[in-house]
Amino acid sequence: MGARTGRQVLDRLRTQPPALWIEGELVADPTTHPRTANAAHSLAALYDLQHQPDLVDTMTFPSPTTGDRVGMSFIVPRTREDLERRSAMHKVWADACLGFMGRMPDYLNVNLMGAGTAAEYFGQCRPQFADNARNYFEYVRENDLALTHALTNPQIDKRKQAYELSDPFVALGVVRETADGIIVRGARMLATLPISDEILIFPSTVNKINDEMKPYALAFGIPNNTPGLSFQCREPLDLGRSHRDHPLGSRFDEMDAMVYFDDVLVPWDRVLLMNDIDLANRAYAETGAVLHMAHQVVNLKIAKTEAFLGVIQAVIDMIGSGDAPHVQQMVAEVIMILEILKGLKVASEAGATLNKYGVMTPARPPLDAARNWFPGVYKRLVEIMQLVTSSSLITIPTEADLVGPRGADIDKYLQGAAGTAAERVALFRLAWDMSISAFGGRQSHYELFFFGDPSRMKQALYGVYDRSAAVERVKAFVADTDWPQID
Repeated sequence: MGARTGRQVLDRLRTQPPALWIEGELVADPTTHPRTANAAHSLAALYDLQHQPDLVDTMTFPSPTTGDRVGMSFIVPRTREDLERRSAMHKVWADACLGFMGRMPDYLNVNLMGAGTAAEYFGQCRPQFADNARNYFEYVRENDLALTHALTNPQIDKRKQAYELSDPFVALGVVRETADGIIVRGARMLATLPISDEILIFPSTVNKINDEMKPYALAFGIPNNTPGLSFQCREPLDLGRSHRDHPLGSRFDEMDAMVYFDDVLVPWDRVLLMNDIDLANRAYAETGAVLHMAHQVVNLKIAKTEAFLGVIQAVIDMIGSGDAPHVQQMVAEVIMILEILKGLKVASEAGATLNKYGVMTPARPPLDAARNWFPGVYKRLVEIMQLVTSSSLITIPTEADLVGPRGADIDKYLQGAAGTAAERVALFRLAWDMSISAFGGRQSHYELFFFGDPSRMKQALYGVYDRSAAVERVKAFVADTDWPQID
């Protein structure tokens, strides 16, 4: 098939819908349901960019299997230039949503690329799993599928391991093996973008190595419409309002869901790993998948920060507050955040090396710095947005007000120094949806836990960062007694 069009994305979603439960109802057609249709069409619009004449070479490349053009996010980078090409593709999709879709398909495409090229790793579990990893990567690439994933177990009692709960299959685990595959039962959270084609279950949480935990060490990929698989969605943030009133929430509510597996059959050719806790614990790091995912994320956060900078400066221009020193200082903060992110991205590419599977892999330290640092500074981006907009952020009329009986008053009293009332309202609506609307609130919380608990993330960074050279330099300096001294 090769790179899909938006129409093909919608056709598959309509004919093979996942079992989405929203507000107590099963969604029959996600492409027309009032709470998912806009997001589905926004997802489709991303795929249409692959066929835009001036973007074809940026967004796609010839498949090594068929020669058809496939998505650039599937490329196996062999050089630093390949990483830069993939970066350009990431940025096009990120810019299209102003960075406000956290789980666009390219995120898991690079995850799967890491797994597919590291097929030997999964072959250590069972030889056939190596072939499964290669074949699944090729299948997703050649059909240009969109994936979601779910990483963690339901939070029932953090003091207990999964097998210690009253029901050992609250957490997703293997119930039994059959001739056709494995039967899995339980739940995972949190699947973002359940309006996708398939779900990738990949080992994330580090588990203690004991026999009782073996059923929970697993990795596989299956279609979202597999019998017994369902998604319990959170309350929608697309409230059916216009793009003018809710410029982000009405377009990019990618949705989050708990995933239920009710004795789901996973065919043997879709199983990548099972019953090996050590391999599961090391999967992300050993395959390099986590670094390719982090590389996509840094591109996404650059786009998002650029959006904050653009809106904040446009607001300042609109109300004429740019001469105030404290306002200039706040904009300077945003600029610094943006340029630091850009620098970390470039450093990750410049320091990239070939891993043992021959894949050019971004340098880890800059990416670890970015993914630990951004959740904290994101709060500051939102705060600066609130400060430069002040009370104007909550005194915004609706689209209906603009054309209603009091429209003339709005035109008079809400005009800006650099635009009409309609232009000002549109701009401030975007600022509101980025920061304090329900959609904006979800974004703030999502950013805080994007890669996991912030404290554990920093502990992980402490564990992997090589500090030995710095320590040895200090020790050598302290031990050096040959420095001249003045009596």
